[in-house]
Amino acid sequence: MTRLLQTTDAGLYCPPGNFYIDPWRPVERAVITHAHADHARPGSAAYLAATPGEHLMRTRLGADIDLQCLDYGESITENGVTVSLHPAGHVLGSAQIRLEYQGEIAVVAGDYKVTPDPTCATFEPVKCHTFVTESTFGLPIYRWETSEEIFAGVDRWWRANRDAKKTSVIFAYALGKAQRVMAGVDASIGPIYLHGATEVVTRAYRASGVALPETKPVSAESRKHEFAGSLVIAPPSAAGTPWMRKFEPYSDAMASGWMRVRGTRRRRALDRGFVLSDHADWPGLLWAIEATGADNVLVTHGSTHELARYLRERGKNADVLATHFQGEADEPTVNGAEAVE
Repeated sequence: MTRLLQTTDAGLYCPPGNFYIDPWRPVERAVITHAHADHARPGSAAYLAATPGEHLMRTRLGADIDLQCLDYGESITENGVTVSLHPAGHVLGSAQIRLEYQGEIAVVAGDYKVTPDPTCATFEPVKCHTFVTESTFGLPIYRWETSEEIFAGVDRWWRANRDAKKTSVIFAYALGKAQRVMAGVDASIGPIYLHGATEVVTRAYRASGVALPETKPVSAESRKHEFAGSLVIAPPSAAGTPWMRKFEPYSDAMASGWMRVRGTRRRRALDRGFVLSDHADWPGLLWAIEATGADNVLVTHGSTHELARYLRERGKNADVLATHFQGEADEPTVNGAEAVE
């Protein structure tokens, strides 16, 4: 490890600064990379996060939490450790945590992607000696198309369903992925409806100043005929539930990086799968790691051993950092509603 970071029963700890980063248990001082439930957990006495994610943090953890926010690039000093937050490009308010102490610099990236996304600030490499990287999609098979190519496919699917008088239901995690879908599709094709969990998070995005097309909530009063030709965005947990009956006839799809794996769509009995991820693909991970200039790389959640081995074979000092984070495999909750990542 490094004198700036160590693992404990409560999570990743900065000893000289006396604070935790994305702790697994309640602590006195928690620095948070982003508002997904496997990174921002309730119960800590005080939180620090990036300013763009304030509304999401309060939506997830409660309006009255003790929350200090920093603009990207702004710094504070905690017991001699200079802390600053830098764009991670994962979701709204996601941040890389930069720590500097007595000439040593470590960066904890949290989850990140390196492609532009209109719903959040774009990833910016941060020079450091030690880089803690995720590896959710840390295998060479994971390579993403451009956003333009992906959403052109989503639009073609939606138009074809509209012309057939079907509802298009796309499953996307309610925090981040759903808003990226809203921002990326051609909203002139038809109305866009949101599952309740997605609606809650989307209100926080709008309150944060993110421009999104007009949407309508799916309510108990909604009638079946309303949905023909529309796009419904729902969390993956809605698939196969009685809630789906109101959209019949419908075509369903999922937006996820896991759609790259042959057979995933078939196992989920989906009509379509769109390879859309809010995590870096294999080339993106390698580019980001190289751009930091770090001599030491710690790899967390995902294909950790594979990525660490690849880096060691190419001369990096790389090792696995065990965490409780599970990345896109998880589907945590927002105020009790299944939602996110």
